[in-house]
Amino acid sequence: MRVISGKLKGRRISRVPSDKTRPTSDKIKEAVFHVMGPYFDGGHALDLFAGSGALGIEALSRGVESVTFIDRSPEAVKTIKKNVQALGIAERSSIYRNDALRALSILARKNKKFDLVFIDPPYGAIDYSAFLEQIQHLHIVNPGCFIYIEYPPQAEITYDAEFFEPYFQRVYGKTTATLILKVNEA
Repeated sequence: MRVISGKLKGRRISRVPSDKTRPTSDKIKEAVFHVMGPYFDGGHALDLFAGSGALGIEALSRGVESVTFIDRSPEAVKTIKKNVQALGIAERSSIYRNDALRALSILARKNKKFDLVFIDPPYGAIDYSAFLEQIQHLHIVNPGCFIYIEYPPQAEITYDAEFFEPYFQRVYGKTTATLILKVNEA
């Protein structure tokens, strides 16, 4: 795996040494980042179910100020730490080993707010709609925040249309890539 664009373009990213993670393909990453910007002028990102950290690292490469990486796998956390150290972006990265829902509550108690959120769990691991409801309830995303969700095409996602609006959706084989935009406080 490599960083696709930005300051770290072409740099290698180590994979998690486990078959439990499913890296986002370069084709999907490029399409989604192109729709979002493709570059950022600061802001804070949250990479949930981070795996190797590839999505958050791509955001840092493209100008996001900082990324909070969350994964409950010790192998994933070790891999993220290795990647951010090797790429020289450790000072812009916070890495936590925790369950994603639990981490959301902790981040809310710390009054953290994000401008970009990646939700790319192992397929079938979460109720996507309930997860979005929790993000809405905890008020951890700023207006204009993009939330990227990756899931199997047969999964259905619902969310409060007064709080979020659809921005982009495309099916790539066995993966649906969706961007929603936070528009209002609930």
